[in-house]
Amino acid sequence: MPLLFLNEKSWTTRCDEARADAAMAEFVEAVRAVAKEDREETALVSEAGLDSLEIVEGYPVRKWIGSSPKNRVRWQRLRALQNRSPVRCVYPTPDAASGLEYSHDGEAALGLGAAHFMEGIAVSLPVAPEWHTHNVTLDRSELVEIGDGSLEFQHDTVDVRHISTLPDVDEHRPWIRESSLVRAATGRQIWERRADLYPNLQFLSRIEDQLSGLDSRWIMPVRHSLGRLDATAEAWDPAAMPEPEWQSKVTPEGETRKRVCRFEDFDGALATFHLHARFTPGAGRIHFRLIGAEGKIRIAHIGSKIRPDL
Repeated sequence: MPLLFLNEKSWTTRCDEARADAAMAEFVEAVRAVAKEDREETALVSEAGLDSLEIVEGYPVRKWIGSSPKNRVRWQRLRALQNRSPVRCVYPTPDAASGLEYSHDGEAALGLGAAHFMEGIAVSLPVAPEWHTHNVTLDRSELVEIGDGSLEFQHDTVDVRHISTLPDVDEHRPWIRESSLVRAATGRQIWERRADLYPNLQFLSRIEDQLSGLDSRWIMPVRHSLGRLDATAEAWDPAAMPEPEWQSKVTPEGETRKRVCRFEDFDGALATFHLHARFTPGAGRIHFRLIGAEGKIRIAHIGSKIRPDL
């Protein structure tokens, strides 16, 4: 579903009430334009209920609603959408993003970060000029497992889809329509829609059971990891390079562990799938091998770190 995450940093700024009214009118129109693409499934997600917010300092939503008949109509249109709060209520589990921290201009960015984590869209009140954009860059700190099995924070920057006015919606409309057709909120749905979600990946049949029983905490991390592997394979030209340029951390197993990474391939023969990507929480692994003749990546294992007795 199109999840719209309210950017709390764009609210409670300073401007006069006339400017706030104009910004709210643009905000409501932008949100409704997204909802028109998938009215039943679109939800506006905020940390607190919408009617408890301050649009700008000293001008709460309740006052805005009562200030004119037009605003009351706009509020009724906004209320026609699902409003879900707090933000973590739409996560696969409440602690799903516990190893992630997002910030913008040095300050924590809850709504913006949630939009990136859940592959949704951030939506802002178009008061400050910095929110007149269709993408916002965030600083991300992610707790990842390193080579010795310990955890450390890895820092990078990411872009999140963002709207505040109708032109921003137009920019993202193709993605909104595509995402409405291909949703994957469970491991089972990832399996069923794998061909559309990851056209450059191949999956052994054993993956069906692994995804169907996937821990809910791992839904989004697995989707993100598979998405990066798919993008890696898409950009790979086997004729030019024997191994692609990885878009995430990928490592091979050592010689002593390669024997536990052998699985029956499509042709019935055993093959070694010792390359692996990692995901958290816990010691999550995606094991695969490169199929140079097809320019694809073939997945053999999604789950916990493979133990020798498995």
